Amino acid sequence: MAHTISSMLKDGQQYLQTWPMQKQLYTMFPECRVISATKLSIKVMPALAVLTVATLINVQGYEMLPQALALGAFFMSLPMQGLFWLGHRANQPLPPSLNSWYLDIHHKMQLHGCALQSPRAKPQYKELARLLKTAFDELDKTFVKRWF
Repeated sequence: MAHTISSMLKDGQQYLQTWPMQKQLYTMFPECRVISATKLSIKVMPALAVLTVATLINVQGYEMLPQALALGAFFMSLPMQGLFWLGHRANQPLPPSLNSWYLDIHHKMQLHGCALQSPRAKPQYKELARLLKTAFDELDKTFVKRWF
């Protein structure tokens, strides 16, 4: 199933908002680090791009305009690269080891009384993110602590 760049960026934005940023997940998944870096780059890179372009033109003159614009475009592309990676990751199917972990958590949450949709046969990372977010939001810390 092919995804367009705009749908990948949209999926990345949704995945960024869905993924629970919990300290227990930092060692298990790269998402936490990528999300932190992407959020920082969304805030910092536009200003850094403008500053870089203005500084290069001020110091080197207008003959450096193409290089300055290339550097500015590079800095502006960094947040999109993070969102693109997150969108790609959100649509990847879980590997077998994570799939069994996903099903185990899903089953335990249903036994605990959480209202969940039925698990998919081939879940993707975005389903894992929703499940983990629900677990961290609705269940007490002692119940969640047993999984990590």
